[in-house]
Amino acid sequence: MVVCGDDGLAHRLAAELREVYRRQVVLVVPVTEPQDHGAEPTAPVPAGQFSAGTGPPPREVPSPAPTREALRRARVESAAALALLYEDDETNLRAALAARRLNPGLRLVVRMYNRKLGDRLEELLDQAVLVTEPGVDRTVLDASTTVLSDADTAAPALVATAIADTRKVVQAGGLLLRAAERPAPGRGEVPDPGLCTLALLSSTTTDPAGAEGSDTSGAGGPDLLPDDRVVLASQGRGTIVLEAVRRAGPALPPRRLARRGAPLGEVFSARLRWALAGVVAAVLVLTGTTIALTDAGPVQAAYLTLLDLFSINDPALEEPTTRQVLQLLSGLVGLALLPLLVAGALEALGTFRAVGALRRPPRILSGHIVLLGLGKIGARVLARLREYDIPVVCVEQDPDARGIPLARDLGVPVILGDVTEDGVLDAARVHRADALLALTSSDTTNLEAVLAARTLHSGLRTVLRLYDDDFATAVYRTLRSAHPDAVTRSRSVSHLAAPAFAGAMMGRQILGAIPVERKVLLFAALLVAGHPQLEGRTVAESFRADSWRVLALDTADASARRPDLASTPLDGERSELLWDLHPGYVLQPRDRVVIAATRRGLAELLATGPQPASEPAAG
Repeated sequence: MVVCGDDGLAHRLAAELREVYRRQVVLVVPVTEPQDHGAEPTAPVPAGQFSAGTGPPPREVPSPAPTREALRRARVESAAALALLYEDDETNLRAALAARRLNPGLRLVVRMYNRKLGDRLEELLDQAVLVTEPGVDRTVLDASTTVLSDADTAAPALVATAIADTRKVVQAGGLLLRAAERPAPGRGEVPDPGLCTLALLSSTTTDPAGAEGSDTSGAGGPDLLPDDRVVLASQGRGTIVLEAVRRAGPALPPRRLARRGAPLGEVFSARLRWALAGVVAAVLVLTGTTIALTDAGPVQAAYLTLLDLFSINDPALEEPTTRQVLQLLSGLVGLALLPLLVAGALEALGTFRAVGALRRPPRILSGHIVLLGLGKIGARVLARLREYDIPVVCVEQDPDARGIPLARDLGVPVILGDVTEDGVLDAARVHRADALLALTSSDTTNLEAVLAARTLHSGLRTVLRLYDDDFATAVYRTLRSAHPDAVTRSRSVSHLAAPAFAGAMMGRQILGAIPVERKVLLFAALLVAGHPQLEGRTVAESFRADSWRVLALDTADASARRPDLASTPLDGERSELLWDLHPGYVLQPRDRVVIAATRRGLAELLATGPQPASEPAAG
């Protein structure tokens, strides 16, 4: 396995492949100088970071870029899989094309932020495989190239952490998996198990000295894929249950917070509207008076009043005194109308000019989420939050950040400024917010912002994006001890995204991942053939607690089956998923199933399953 990257995700993925899947890894690392403290480093990680007892550390190949020569020194020609994890999409694209020429049968996992470009790249690289191997199996072809985004993988976890009682969603085009977090049932209450219980949550959430959700939590930590007896015996522990598994159509764009145009209430101020209403009322009174005191009918009275109002009627020199007085009054109302028309035009011009500008937070805003940082992670999180119709205020220092156009398009208020400066958090109304998401690329900035927000709102729910997971755990425990009554969470993006990338490198369809505190539950689609733990067994017999569980069965005929459940179905293409499986159903070799698995459980399942000819068996 070859891993190329310039940030922490590459090192985390190398550790995942080595420790969980027991694979030999070659790590292509940049030779640049380390960055400032707090930013994600690009220097090679010391060997001590990789756990002992799992063989030699990865062999490192220093190279400023993933050139053809660097890929050859990493022995890509004989590798089973290659992960390209550079932050620049163009760098990954060039390296993927070069690697496909060096090894047409290489399994490629490419990190791409631009999803449209990623889909086209996947089609292009699959076509290259078909040219060199025309008779390749569709399932093998589907696994030959996988395009993933760490931002898309981590965004649902960050959103779910910031919002109480939010469903955790894994959506991958053709498949939608939804899991719901349920609080611990009260005395005498029977918990709703949903379709099945995916996890028991940690029982150490109220222990200030505990490490919630980590491997050191022991028996009090989260329990993934427990059996029914463990679920019934658990007391005082929340659960994550499966609510639905169904096929979904193409992803819908996030709902807009505001229309592109401006409503009438924003175009004209309240004072101007009341003044115009007064002018209209005066015109109606003058018209009624004209009808009452003259022989004019309603239409003629209104017409004469308007002529007098706009000063285009002849002077009523020969008319009765009543008519002359009405004409003078109409002229006075007309004089008041002229400045109102000018003021209305100026207000409308200013409003429409401001439509394309960034909005400011309303003075009365409350119950919102303050989002710090509109980079690639922040932009994805913003889109997710708007899907839930949650009010958001963003804070960003760079006016050219990736998420600024999205925020402007959604009509989301944005504060341009350094979050560490005085007054910025006040402008974001953080003292009246429900939660704070600190997602900038600097650990120190995120930590400083959370500490500052705590002084303004001691009970604020806070979520930090931190590079190193060990540091994230230490920060979490410290903040929880200092503020035991407030909700604090710290998350590492590389830690959340690495399991999905590692599963894709193993050549299987990883549909997504759901974080359970500091552990990860993976969802994958597998063919039953070649897996002794599945083939010929019933659904109940195939279940292994704490390892894997069959959730759904693809009932479509093999000839009409879509090779990739994670793709958006084409017109006329069907793939039915049966999630309500009978426990006694016997899994056949031709069946394709959707499973939930822990990282080690999936590694064990794949190690004993069919191995591609170019990939050595797990040691």
